[in-house]
Amino acid sequence: MDYFSLEDKVAIVTGACGLLGTKHCEALAAAGATVVAADLDEKVAGVVAARLGERHMGIGVDVTSVTSLQSVRDRVVKAYGHIDVLVNNAAINDMFENPLLAGQQSMFENYPLEMWDRSWKVNVSGVFLCSQVLGGVMAGQGAGSIINIASTYGVVAPDQGIYRNAAGEQTFYKSPAYPVTKSAVIGFTKFLAAYWGNKGVRVNTLSPGGVENGQDEFFKANYARKTLLGRMAEPTDYQGAIVFLASDASAYMTGANLIVDGGWTAI
Repeated sequence: MDYFSLEDKVAIVTGACGLLGTKHCEALAAAGATVVAADLDEKVAGVVAARLGERHMGIGVDVTSVTSLQSVRDRVVKAYGHIDVLVNNAAINDMFENPLLAGQQSMFENYPLEMWDRSWKVNVSGVFLCSQVLGGVMAGQGAGSIINIASTYGVVAPDQGIYRNAAGEQTFYKSPAYPVTKSAVIGFTKFLAAYWGNKGVRVNTLSPGGVENGQDEFFKANYARKTLLGRMAEPTDYQGAIVFLASDASAYMTGANLIVDGGWTAI
C-alpha cells in the first residue's frame, strides 16, 4: 500500500469548496498529503482546510488570473518548499437563474455567447494557466502529477432525454459549453503529458459521471437507467481514483483519461 502513500507531498486542489472539491481534498489528506484548498473565497477555503487538520492551507485564487496564480505559487512554495500534485477541479457548469425559463434558455438556438465565453475562460483557460504557473514548479523539480477533471460529457454527447420528465416535458437541455470545454480538457491533458513527459511530470484526466445532489427524482431515475450500476455517483466515489492518479500507484500512467462513470460510456 506504500504505492498509494502521499506522505511528504503537497497537493493543490482548485475549486476546493465545491461538492467534489471537498472530497478530493479529504482523500488526498487521508493518503498523507499536505493539501492546499484553493477557491475564490479564501475564508471558505480556509474552513475546508481547517477541517482537514492543522498542516493544511486554505487559499484564495482566481484560476483565470496569472497574477493570482503566481501569488498562490509563491505562497505555497514559501510555506512548503515544493508542489507535487495539482488537481484542476475548478469549473463552471451552467446554472440558469429561473428554473421555469431554463428549458428555453438552455436550448442551443438560444444559448448566450457570454455563457459560452465564461465557461471557456474558466474550464479551459483556467486549466491551462494553473498548469502553466503551478505545474511549472513540478517541471522544475523533475517530478509531479497533474490531474485534470473532465467529465463523461467530454467523451460522449449529452443524452438530452434524461432531462425530460414523466409528462414528456423537456425541463432543461444540457447546454454546449460544458461538454465542449471538458472535451478540450481531455485534449489538453494529452498535449501536456507529451510536452512534460521528459520532465517527470505526469498529466492525466479523471472523467467522472453525474453525482447525486438533490436533483429531481425523474432525473435521477433517468440517469440511473443509463448506467450499468443503476445509480448516480456518490460524492465519495471518486476519492480512490484521485489518490491513485496522485500517487506512485499510477507511476507509469500519463496522457490517459480515467473514466469513472458507473458504466455510462461502456455501451
